[in-house]
Order: sequence, then structure tokens, then C-alpha cells
Amino acid sequence: MSTNVLRTADGWWVVLGDRAVPVDTKAVTTAELLADRSAVHEAAASGEPGTPVVDLVALSPVTTPCRVVAQMVNYRSHARDSGFKGDVPPTFFRKASGSVSGPGDAVVRPSHVKFLDYEIELGLVMGAPLPVGTVVEERDLPSYVAGLVITNDVSAREVQLTKTQFYESKSYPTFTPTGPFLTLLEPDDFAHLPDLRLKLSVNGELRQDRTLADMIVRPAQALTLLARFQTLDAGDLLLTGTPGGTALKAPPKAVEKIGALLPPAVKWKAFFKSQAKNPHYLSPGDVITATIATPDGRIDLGEQRTPVAAAN
Repeated sequence: MSTNVLRTADGWWVVLGDRAVPVDTKAVTTAELLADRSAVHEAAASGEPGTPVVDLVALSPVTTPCRVVAQMVNYRSHARDSGFKGDVPPTFFRKASGSVSGPGDAVVRPSHVKFLDYEIELGLVMGAPLPVGTVVEERDLPSYVAGLVITNDVSAREVQLTKTQFYESKSYPTFTPTGPFLTLLEPDDFAHLPDLRLKLSVNGELRQDRTLADMIVRPAQALTLLARFQTLDAGDLLLTGTPGGTALKAPPKAVEKIGALLPPAVKWKAFFKSQAKNPHYLSPGDVITATIATPDGRIDLGEQRTPVAAAN
């Protein structure tokens, strides 16, 4: 069975129901904790009464700096929303690890951003080096992936679209809320990954709701494709794409064809004028709630609850 680990300013904790037991370890980084997994097992088996989880303030269980890599358009439902027809070529991009924030921290909307979007994603936390040239089969996943986290790939759409700049648009501070738990997997747990259901709500309204069965490039294949050019190490984070239901959706094809005939500045001005009527973009005061779990609770990554705030 999987084991949920929480990180606070005081250290690492194993979560057992509604209580948490401290892990006796000198580990500071996620990679160091993964190298001391026996301490996690000892805490889980200690029988200590522990501390109520509600009394703990969770930090991101993925420490920084680390590599944060993401997959673009990796769910069929998101591909449809984005206007893709047929096969979608596997594509990766990087996010600054400075964008990683805690599971209860506010997502801060920069003053120049009006079209702030959400993307719930399953995060894979690497447990071992992935050298360039590695081929990862499904049966190899437990050798490379130590655990899972909830992530939100927050995006400034006007920066992403007008500049074709994924790195900037997705890397502002607090644009990758992560956690609350680092869910450490046992080899038998990997067979249950397709049952994981990703759900994201804004102010209680369900916006995204899909299982991994909707995923296009699955984790083993994604790691193989990434290893063609990118090394990963223990503690690095791979975001595996988001399901449909984000605020941004492609316009109808007829509108796209007309837009393609316009100068870029005119096209984007018209596009964002229409997007200004879309109520699904995030605003200060909104609260985003995200969960990822299997129906039977065998794997449960907890609940991430992040308010949205305006930059000062």
C-alpha cells in the first residue's frame, strides 16, 4: 500500500489517517528523504499516537531547487478542448522550480495578468537517476518513480499565447502548487495508476474530472521520450498533463481561419476581447480545490486547497 508523507517547517511526517507521526531522519531535501525510506517505514510502524494532521502546516513535499518538467496536451479531453485533430505529438516544456509553492499557499496573480488559468496535473516524483538514453518499460516504473503529488500548472494565458512563451507563462512564483502529500508507492501500486481520478473545482464548481485512462502518453513512455535529451535525478518532478475543462478553449475552426488572416496583434486583441467574457478564468478571492485518488482509496494524494490573491 502507498504511504503518504507530509513536510512541514519541522521536518517530515508519515500520515496515518487523521494523525501524523514524525520521521526520524536528517533528510532536508526530497531526494535525501527518498534515500532514507527506511526511516519512513519505521515511522509508519512505530505505533506512536502522533499529531492531528489539521494542526500541521504543510509545505510542498517536493523541495527546490529541482528540475520541473511538464507534458503539453497529454489528455484526449484537453486535446479536444485545444482544437487538436488526430494524433498529438508528445511535447515537453520546463517550469522554473521557483514556481513551486505549498498546497495551501495563495496563487498570486501578477498585476499584468488578466487571464489566469488552472490545470490539475499528476506529478511524478523521481526516485532514481534517469540517464539520457534510458528506455523505461511499464515494469521498470518502480525503479525510477518513487511517488506522486498533486500539482496545479497555473498559466498566464495572454503571456503563453501572445509570446508563445510557456516558460514565462507558467513559471511565476506560486504557479506550481504542490502537495499536500508525497504519496510513496510500492511496486504493486503502479498497476492501479490508470484508476486515479483527477478532480479540480473552483469555488465549489467542478471544472475538471477525468481518470488517467484519458491520458495519451503514459508515464513509462513519457520518461523514455524525455530521456532522449533530458537527464532527471531523484527528487525531480514531471507534470504529466491536464484533462479537459480548463478556462481556455480553442475557438471554432471558422473563427481560427479568420484569425489566421489577421496580423498577430489584431488577432490576439480580438481573441482576448472575447475571452474577457469567459467567467472561468481565476480571480482574486477564488478558491481552487484539487484531489487525485483511486475510487477505493488505495492511492489518495490528499486535497490541495489554494486561494487566489492579487499581487501587491
